[in-house]
Amino acid sequence: MNLHVDLNADLGEGAGHDKELLKLVSSASIACGFHAGDAETMHETISAARDQGVAVGAHPSLFDRENFGRKQLAVRPTEIFDAVSYQLGVFQAIANNLGVRPNHVKPHGALYNMATRDQQLADAIARAIVAVDLALVLFAPDKSALARAGEAEHLGVAREVFADRNYLADGSLVPRNRPDALLHDPKESAARVMRMLREGKVQSIDNVDVDVRAETICLHGDTPRAVEFARVLRAHLEKEGVTIRAPKFSK
Repeated sequence: MNLHVDLNADLGEGAGHDKELLKLVSSASIACGFHAGDAETMHETISAARDQGVAVGAHPSLFDRENFGRKQLAVRPTEIFDAVSYQLGVFQAIANNLGVRPNHVKPHGALYNMATRDQQLADAIARAIVAVDLALVLFAPDKSALARAGEAEHLGVAREVFADRNYLADGSLVPRNRPDALLHDPKESAARVMRMLREGKVQSIDNVDVDVRAETICLHGDTPRAVEFARVLRAHLEKEGVTIRAPKFSK
């Protein structure tokens, strides 16, 4: 079986090990200032990714730096359209000035989780992406409201799975306020990812197999062992003959 997958990390968030991660991933989702980062960190991270040959994408969030964009807020679809298009516009301008064509968009934190379930919010995100650049690829879980919104707007959609997070039986991620939200063993994570690729399944914390589609794999860049996880995962994927490359969809 000829397998290929994207390996992405959330960067530009001040975690302190972006340079190490950029040597291991194929895509970087870069904070746009609403939950972390600013114009300077966008410039620095996009430039560093360019030099490593890593594809870049915007990582837009709810406007909530206090909670790192991980607290669900009451927002209207019109607010989300404006917030996402604003962040994408700034990101695109900085990237274009550096001679880099952005490749994807991945909503961050609470915005991502809300949009996987709320079709109106998901639609607002997809419409904002189209308003900026129809060629951008949307990262979203398979069969989610966010993936459906991207398809409806004729965006390329890369189905995302998570290497360092546990799943519930309904296919959603275990909430971060629970002690079992994160995986702590990089070897266990790598084996789980290979099963996702080969079988399209992941075992939930309730010991129920959940159907997944793995076209891009996320490693959160703000976790303390992010570099170790990325190194072990990449080595395991390459050992198993998996090609690691950023997603591309023709228009």
